[in-house]
Amino acid sequence: MAVFNHSEFDNHEQVVFCSDAETGLKAIIAVHSTALGPAVGGCRLWDYVSDDAALNDVLRLARGMTYKNAMAGLPLGGGKSVIIGDAKKIKSEALFRAFGRMIHRLSGSYYSAEDVNITTGDIMIVNKETPFVAGLEGKSGNPAPFTALGTYRGIKAAAKHQFGSDDLNGKTVAVQGLGSVGFYLCEHLHKEGAKLIVTDINQDAVQRAVSRFGATAVALEDIYAADADIYAPCALGATINDDTIAQLKARIVAGCANNQLKEARHGEVLRQKGILYAPDYVINAGGIINVASEMRPQGYSESESTAKVMAIYDTLLTIFQRADAEQQPTSLVADLMAQEIIRRGKN
Repeated sequence: MAVFNHSEFDNHEQVVFCSDAETGLKAIIAVHSTALGPAVGGCRLWDYVSDDAALNDVLRLARGMTYKNAMAGLPLGGGKSVIIGDAKKIKSEALFRAFGRMIHRLSGSYYSAEDVNITTGDIMIVNKETPFVAGLEGKSGNPAPFTALGTYRGIKAAAKHQFGSDDLNGKTVAVQGLGSVGFYLCEHLHKEGAKLIVTDINQDAVQRAVSRFGATAVALEDIYAADADIYAPCALGATINDDTIAQLKARIVAGCANNQLKEARHGEVLRQKGILYAPDYVINAGGIINVASEMRPQGYSESESTAKVMAIYDTLLTIFQRADAEQQPTSLVADLMAQEIIRRGKN
């Protein structure tokens, strides 16, 4: 397994492979950058097809967190962790305590939080072994509502730029993924009068959306070609690729999933097709903004978190305007802006 020559290795400061025979823990922690502060990023539990797939995911996610935290104006670096296995089979207090001990050995260079298949309750167990966690119950708690709020605000900003108005009443949004964040997002969209087309591997979640929001359900593979104004990817990454872009009818791609572009070049492919892309690590930063609030010396503030999440709207408008002026894809412009922030932090 190559690391330094890996296609997704971006001078990550640390890549730590963790194993605990007693609990069966197999995990990878990637610290991309601590230039702006300690690296913060959630832990994902996933049944990867291979160790290399897990490494690929954690490297991409860690880099994304560096850029996400920079663009959100947070004094934090970027990192991520993945635990390899089936969440329905391997979860246990002993496993999460073992993971906590692994984090603790990094002496605060990395703080973990919840992500896919990890709950605030799981992080509370990790916290028994290390203080280097965030998103705790009784403090910032579940980040999903804040991620959804930021994504909703980002969709409105994209509509403002692409359609001339941020009014979503009557607009059709195709939402891929109805997990915690995706479902909260649907609530926001429904309240504003948007029409919803939805899909998910969990049919119970689909039926809830149909029942509660009057959504139209489609098969997993049919969401890309849905007759929608906006495509909102809210599941796993890489759903924007050569095959799916060819099917898109939507004029905006804006959702809460991480690593939405399969390859960096797909940002330019979207631009050439006249599809506006809201860079994923900018639009989905609401969760980490809320989590970061509890790390402040003065403690957690919901009102401050909410104000910063609402400002995602303005950040995206700035990206869109610069992309237009420079005739560059929004994904590249966001990267350049994040890199400028990080360079200033190093100086």
